[in-house]
Amino acid sequence: MIRIALVDDHDLFRAGVRSILQNNEGMVVVGEYANGEDAITAIRDNPPDLVLMDVNMPGIGGIEATRKILQSRPDIKIIAVTVLSEEPFPNQLLDAGARGYISKGSDSKEMLEAIKAVMRGQYYISGDVAQKLTLANFRNRGESSPLSALTAREMQVMLMITRGQGTQQISDSLFLSPKTVSTYRHRLYEKLDVSNDVELTHFAMRHGLLETTQ
Repeated sequence: MIRIALVDDHDLFRAGVRSILQNNEGMVVVGEYANGEDAITAIRDNPPDLVLMDVNMPGIGGIEATRKILQSRPDIKIIAVTVLSEEPFPNQLLDAGARGYISKGSDSKEMLEAIKAVMRGQYYISGDVAQKLTLANFRNRGESSPLSALTAREMQVMLMITRGQGTQQISDSLFLSPKTVSTYRHRLYEKLDVSNDVELTHFAMRHGLLETTQ
């Protein structure tokens, strides 16, 4: 059972997420907090396995709350769930120790996939956020990005492939048929001018989507 805490200042959003999680076998909400200060105190005394953390809250906010929670409980996994998908917020959350970053526009399937991926020890960044991060990096350097031709779903599939997930695993996670996943894979090869998963992984490393130590 994955024990999850929700940190968000909007009651309706917490209620919606709680409903999604409680209808999913193997997950349970063990705490809800409307600000970072309350979350830090409560989680220190009664740590969950994972925290879904908003960024823009009254008080210290999600970035500092993430940092402080992990200082006392470094084993807790934290995923940022926020409307703030533009730089610098994703990088600041990841630098603070968050293991994932998804937008509030993500559907329930993606939220559940993010939780499962992070609990497996992986990082998870939703495709739309990853795309914005990469394009922002290229704009800052005055270059055009080869990733600009990818859709958010193609970006998501690419990230899963380059993190070692096979066709069936991606299929199960995204509720796609294996044939559809294979179609996405070959479309990525064509758009990015690569021939296989190894070249795709090297491409992702060169463009800042993966750590080179992975």
